[in-house]
Parts: sequence; C-alpha cells; structure tokens
Amino acid sequence: MQKKVILASGSPRRKQLLETAGVELVVEVPCVDESHDTKIIPQTYVKKTAYAKADAVYRVHLGENAVIVAADTIVVRDGIILGKPKDEVDARHTLALLSDRGHHVMTGVCVIDAKSGKSVQFVSETEVHFTHLSDRMIERYVATGEPMDKAGSYGIQAGAAGFVEKIVGSYTNVVGLPVCETMAVLREFGVDV
Repeated sequence: MQKKVILASGSPRRKQLLETAGVELVVEVPCVDESHDTKIIPQTYVKKTAYAKADAVYRVHLGENAVIVAADTIVVRDGIILGKPKDEVDARHTLALLSDRGHHVMTGVCVIDAKSGKSVQFVSETEVHFTHLSDRMIERYVATGEPMDKAGSYGIQAGAAGFVEKIVGSYTNVVGLPVCETMAVLREFGVDV
C-alpha cells in the first residue's frame, strides 16, 4: 500500500512544487511558533523550525503508513535573517538591503516516517544575486502585495524574477522547497515517486 504523504505546511508554493514533481499529498498546517532567537545561527533555526512543524503533524499520525514533509525557508544577508515583512515599510527596507548584492536562501527540511518515527533533516542553501533595485522598482513591486507573505520580501517565481541576476544552487529551494533533495528522501522512506 502506498504511503500517504502529508505536507506540514500552508505554503501553496510547496504544495505546487511537490505536486508538479508527481507527489500525491494532503496538507495539514501545523501551529508552530516561528519566531527566532537572534543568537541562533540561521542554519540551526531553519532546521529546528522545519522539525517542529513536522513533529506537530507526526504526533497526530503516530503509527500510520504516512510520511510527513515540512520545511522552513529564510533569506539571510550578512548572517542576519530577513523574514516575512511586518508591513510595506519593512518590505521596502528589506528589498533595499538586497539590492545590488548577494544573499542566501536557506530551507530546512524535515521528513518523518509516521510508522517508524525515523526522521531525516537537512538544510539546502542557494546564493541569489539581485540587480540594482531603484526606489521606483521597489515601490511598484511592494504595491503588488506580493512581498507580504514571503521571506526576504520577494518571490523569485513571480514578480521578483526580474530582480535576479544569477543564482548558485537550487532554484526550487528559493521558491520554498529543494525538490530534488526532498524527492530523494521520500524515495528513501519508501514513497513511490
């Protein structure tokens, strides 16, 4: 019998990435505190948050023939986490910080087998370089509302695509889930993908 894949995330982008890759799944959104301690290094933060999301859903499905997938994505510049903007002013400020320079997108992923309790965690990191963003470019982009629910105040798969000069690493990681690496773990857990 095929294992059920449960995506522990409310992100429509993660759901779409997995479905596009051929994974049949159900979504269960965990209630997890995603605030971060500035003393924790970014890689540790995303790994810990992804685990907390997966674990919250795992506890509901103990012993079932299911695999839980959870992820958390952040944008990091100079070691500082740039999360989702609080408001439009914050979004403008964040985009100005990213203008004409590189930053890192990190996604922590946790996959837990509900039957055995076995888990795999990893962090995928992609380097992204933005072109120079004029005040007008930033203003127009923020006015679309798109930055408001995204780490680093941008979505590479939509309006901010024109800001990106180059990326080094996984494109899908920047969207919100490193699909190739995640699929490898799902196969390792016996999911037929």
